[in-house]
Amino acid sequence: MTEPLAAPSGAPAASTSPAWFPPRLAVIVPSYNERDNVAVLYERVSAALSGTPFEFIVVDDNSPDGTAEVVREMARRHPNVRCIHRIGRRGLSSACIEGISATSAPFFAVIDADLQHDETILPAMLAKAEAGDDVVVGTRYAGAGSVGAGFSASREAGSRLATKLSGLLTGRALSDPMSGFFLMRREVFEEVAPGLSRDGFKILLDIIVSATRFRKRADRVLRIGEVPYTFRPRHAGESKMSPLIAIQFLGLVLSKLSGGLLPTSFLLFGMVGGSGVFVHLAVLWTTHELMGFNFTNAQLTATIVAMTTNFVLNNELTYADKKLRGNRFWIGLLTFYAVCSIGALANVSVATWIYEASPDLFLAGIAGAVMSVVFNYSVTRVFTWR
Repeated sequence: MTEPLAAPSGAPAASTSPAWFPPRLAVIVPSYNERDNVAVLYERVSAALSGTPFEFIVVDDNSPDGTAEVVREMARRHPNVRCIHRIGRRGLSSACIEGISATSAPFFAVIDADLQHDETILPAMLAKAEAGDDVVVGTRYAGAGSVGAGFSASREAGSRLATKLSGLLTGRALSDPMSGFFLMRREVFEEVAPGLSRDGFKILLDIIVSATRFRKRADRVLRIGEVPYTFRPRHAGESKMSPLIAIQFLGLVLSKLSGGLLPTSFLLFGMVGGSGVFVHLAVLWTTHELMGFNFTNAQLTATIVAMTTNFVLNNELTYADKKLRGNRFWIGLLTFYAVCSIGALANVSVATWIYEASPDLFLAGIAGAVMSVVFNYSVTRVFTWR
């Protein structure tokens, strides 16, 4: 097999040492527990890009299955393989951003490590980008593309629904804006990189929305091309798809609808807080009406249970990239209790001040609740999920 960073087909060979050519394309592979897939993917990408200098960058979120070590071993045999081993950071979007930022190649592609994306269309995607497209999307829903056997019926339905919702943000007809398989020009990424969300799993949608708005302000058009492919079943390992990812997607949509004014993590934190109200009321009614607690003890129990569920949900959802485990989980829970207790005081203080100034019960109550959410979000980012 020809080494991808050696001379392309037809290039003259160096007389004393192997010729080196800078990568034309960087293939970014975010990974978590993909040790049985990354080597196979590299071989397939190498075959697809034969004659094109490229680098293969795996961004691994400290996989417990040893994915990073597998990639490091690959790098000892293949000079165009690199491993970015992230410790204490998780999340597909942030992994992609970190991998893209680490390369100087003029074009980059993002592809999943599980072999569900068809690497054989990479040359066609690169050709479209070289011909002038800013972003080229591997699509499952146009032309000869299909989900094949890669999706269950429920996941396909969810994907198509998310595609329709994304149209609210992009303002243009794209067949597969939820695709995790795309290729684009580096300069387009650099235009919008500072404003991209590090949360969630749908970075392509974030890039398209941000780049479209950026280009519109500059009276320029974002050119988007598509190349169809058939989505394949996962090669090995377990799918990362879960209901939490769907909630994170909703947070991204709301954040972009606000023009980025409200960060995705803040909206997720707020949604979790909203669920805590229902938990609080359910526990309050159960302990007071069914278990016979007096109101004070029922309220105290409900408060502790609601704060605990809020902490667990935020740990799993809002701060999945900083998820606390082991002893750090329990220390984080205690700091969360402390911060939320202070936040409750801030809630009461602000609500009381507003009510005294203008005796509008609902206005004062809402203002106090917002103050509590903002305070808790800001402080827990520093002390709990730092």
